[in-house]
Amino acid sequence: MKVVLAYSGGLDTSVILHWIKNTYDAEVVAYTGDVGQMDEDLDAVRAAALETGASEAVVEDLREAFVEECIFPALRANAVYEWYYLMGTSLARPVIARGLVQAAERFGADAIAHGATGKGNDQVRFELAAYALKPDIQVIAPWREWNLKGRSDLVAYAEANRVPIPAAPKPAYSMDANLMHVSYEGGILEDPWSSPPEGMFRMTIDPEDAPDQPEVITVRFETGRPIEVNGVAMDGVDLLTELNAIGGRHGVGRVDIVENRFLGMKSRGVYETPGATLLHHAHRAVESITLDREVHHLRDELVPRYAEMVYNGLWFSPERDALQSFMDTVQERVNGEARLRLFKGGVQVEGRRSETHTLYDEAVATFEADDVYDQSDATGFIRLNALRLRTLAGRRIEEGE
Repeated sequence: MKVVLAYSGGLDTSVILHWIKNTYDAEVVAYTGDVGQMDEDLDAVRAAALETGASEAVVEDLREAFVEECIFPALRANAVYEWYYLMGTSLARPVIARGLVQAAERFGADAIAHGATGKGNDQVRFELAAYALKPDIQVIAPWREWNLKGRSDLVAYAEANRVPIPAAPKPAYSMDANLMHVSYEGGILEDPWSSPPEGMFRMTIDPEDAPDQPEVITVRFETGRPIEVNGVAMDGVDLLTELNAIGGRHGVGRVDIVENRFLGMKSRGVYETPGATLLHHAHRAVESITLDREVHHLRDELVPRYAEMVYNGLWFSPERDALQSFMDTVQERVNGEARLRLFKGGVQVEGRRSETHTLYDEAVATFEADDVYDQSDATGFIRLNALRLRTLAGRRIEEGE
């Protein structure tokens, strides 16, 4: 048997690699998708996989696919889960799962495996994506199969079986980093009243320590896709990297929420998403002058549904595909730029303009004298809209309410 394992180089996947080899008498190919993990030596991860017993260790650069095929489509949909979470983890899983399945096909593997626990969302995301791409794939999920219960059991297993484990001490919480964000959960953060520990954040400076002078930036969009920062054209990876640096030095993008997991439990998550936060504000600003009112409102009604699909692991579903088509059609007019002011963790939209598709007409909107809008027309408009309200009020008065 041959298995392709989603491998990070941490304690969990190192133990899993050894456990699969022994339990299934299998050859294990370690697969690491590079989605922009921060400060991670992927050559060392590859070497660790081979040292632990992998027959092959693959590191694949997925950063462009992550940005262009997941982050930017979600941005065009303004996708935010439960109005706070920009879904940096959720959006990374589809490209990693696809990479796993494609690696399984290349190596002629019988199964894929992952290190997601039986309580979390990632097991659902990996497996729904895998089955959508390859219906007959076998999935091995050790946390749902073995009798190991936690970190102490993993350490004991590693020591008993001489599995190399990371030398760096493990923080008092779990962490997942990629080009879009860093997420923190578990451990000390499981108490929703506890503050995040000092020094936890990696992408953003503490807003109190951010520069005492604001910074103003511009972001330009073409059909809803960001293409320039401060007048400089960039590809997707470089653009998000640049905005991460800008937002990070001003402490932008920190969120601390209790979210509803797909499995039904509530979970406290802390996230820092500096670049995508700037993109979200800038994108909505350009939309505000380029989208028709009813189209805009209809799209906004569908944002929670879209975000829920992504969060629940339904990226490769027909409903997400259909909704994405609608979202992208809406974006055909979203061309222009926004000016943002960053200061001490805050983001303020200072301006927005579109040379080609603006629906904002100063001649109509002005409070000064104009020849475009007859203000007396509003009388009939108001009376017609008040008709049902006046009818109901009259009936209630007759009934003595």
